[in-house]
Amino acid sequence: MTPTTTGLIGFAVLIVLMFLRMPVGFVMALVGYLGFGLLVSWSAASSLVIRDFYSTFSSYSLTVIPLFVLMGQVAFHSGISGRLFNAAHKFFGHLPGGLAIATIGACAGFSAVCGSTSATAATMASVALPEMKKYKYDPALATGVVAAGGSLGILIPPSTIFIIYGIMTEQSIGELFMAGVIPGILLSCFFVLSILIWAYFRPEIGPRGPKSTWGEKFRSLSGLIETLILFVLVMGGLFAGFFTPTEAAGIGAAGTILIALIGRHLTWKGFKNALYDTTRITCMIFVVVAGATVFGHFLAVTRIPADIGTFVSGLELPPMVIMGIIIVIYLLLGCLMDSLAMIMLTIPIFYPVVLTLGFDPIWFGVIIVVVSGMGVITPPVGINAYVVAGVARDVPLHVIFKGTLHMLYAMIALAIALILFPQLSTFLPQMLK
Repeated sequence: MTPTTTGLIGFAVLIVLMFLRMPVGFVMALVGYLGFGLLVSWSAASSLVIRDFYSTFSSYSLTVIPLFVLMGQVAFHSGISGRLFNAAHKFFGHLPGGLAIATIGACAGFSAVCGSTSATAATMASVALPEMKKYKYDPALATGVVAAGGSLGILIPPSTIFIIYGIMTEQSIGELFMAGVIPGILLSCFFVLSILIWAYFRPEIGPRGPKSTWGEKFRSLSGLIETLILFVLVMGGLFAGFFTPTEAAGIGAAGTILIALIGRHLTWKGFKNALYDTTRITCMIFVVVAGATVFGHFLAVTRIPADIGTFVSGLELPPMVIMGIIIVIYLLLGCLMDSLAMIMLTIPIFYPVVLTLGFDPIWFGVIIVVVSGMGVITPPVGINAYVVAGVARDVPLHVIFKGTLHMLYAMIALAIALILFPQLSTFLPQMLK
């Protein structure tokens, strides 16, 4: 059996095991171990697994992940998300679909201190869904908006996906964070536009809420101060060169805890839950990274990444057409597997091709994150839909997916805009140079 054939069989086994709902990280590690053992030797495969898992869990550069996760968890358990939604509710609740618009605004604000799509979706589901249910919002609109709004968590900095991409490709994490700012704001606006159009043609799905006075609106802005301070502290210090990404994450986590304690919003139980959730999420991410590293070494032995790169580079097609093919592949994969696993799996294959074609690696990172965001709300995997279903247990899963597909148009519009106008993602990073 040739190495290429072994690699293709390994891919097939990997996909089958993922569909059987086995943990992604362990599946990639297992298939990588078995494939490497068949092609090289079993002793080398055993050493490979030990080395890759140890190097991942002891990596200093990856400590930025648990620190940003802790920052988001403390923000959630101290009620920052609720205060963000309240402020957005006061300003937009009286519009058609106003509570859904307020949810998008709160998701965008919470994403600035979180960095996880599923965490953002779960947080805002617990905060916003009861309010939308109270005002008799259509379940598809309510749940679809929360699931789609959660995707902002991996686009608006800090983002765990940008961190992983930056480490894998040796690109500046600060520049990647900056590259996500304008697309993140633009996607929020596209989401709002989608809601307004949807509510215009079907007013009954998003009834208007009560109109707040200007005094109530201005008083609610106090709920934005904490998020604004944290964002300026972390991102401002990072972009100004005062902190490294790891130091910025540490400052952000400490700052969030300090703000929560000063405001007396964080209980001892909430702090313990934040630590527990941080440990759980971090271990999940690290296992996926370690498993993908093992699988990546197996792929390297099969020569599949090099063969694909040579094949794609040799195609007599315009570079943008080839990029379109790569984006479609990412979109299809995003429907089948977790976004983190997909990126860990595909970057070694497509990143060299992107560089060969002359595309900006920072721009490509933003494109990947946007397409990954599509994957977290599309069936059959659509992890954000499952997260929302866990909170809204009375809403069938197919109803949630119906709502997310309406919001998908906004993400497609953003992807097209980034392809036509790459400066949307490269303008701010270039200012850092």
